[in-house]
Amino acid sequence: MTHPGISVMLVDDHAVVREGYRRLLQSETDLHVCGEAADAAQAYQRFCALGPDVVVMDVSLPGTSGVEATRRMLARSSAARVLMFSVHDELIFVRHALNAGAMGYVTKASAPEVLVEAVRAVSRGARYLSADVTHGLATSDALRQEASGRSLSAREFEVLRLLVQGYTLPIIGEKLGISEKTVANHQSVIRDKFGASNGVQLARMADRLGLRFSTGFT
Repeated sequence: MTHPGISVMLVDDHAVVREGYRRLLQSETDLHVCGEAADAAQAYQRFCALGPDVVVMDVSLPGTSGVEATRRMLARSSAARVLMFSVHDELIFVRHALNAGAMGYVTKASAPEVLVEAVRAVSRGARYLSADVTHGLATSDALRQEASGRSLSAREFEVLRLLVQGYTLPIIGEKLGISEKTVANHQSVIRDKFGASNGVQLARMADRLGLRFSTGFT
């Protein structure tokens, strides 16, 4: 069946959350949800199969992040339009999402109508940031605090995010399609950029950027 209006794919690892988004978006006559995904791999497969007008993507997914999933979608199709929808309002997440090619970033603290407005804007090819994100980007103190996070490359950010989740170097390599040695090299560079001589110091710096290391990281 062909639906008029804007087709949307939802990517979030919580089924109950996706159901809430689905009901919200489909209450609008010009929006319809064409598919859902619970992780990055599934999101990429369904993106390729469905070709949605807009992908509403959570940043924090099991394993590979929504940021990396966005990068892969854009690598396949430069016309992909991704709207990040996340609990994270820290600038390190916002900047890496936008650098990956996302056209918008809305926090889950936003009012429901903000998500609807953002989907419509992104579908038109316009960039959309929720008010709290815009305020953060405009705050010079926040920019200074986030400076070290901005210096991370896209790959380094993804390695750090997986370290945060407690994954080992071999598993990170497997998830990102790179060797364990390359992962170790990235970890070393990240520590150098943060001025961290060990895992504890790196965890403290990551915590300041809004990342949370799992118990037992060294």
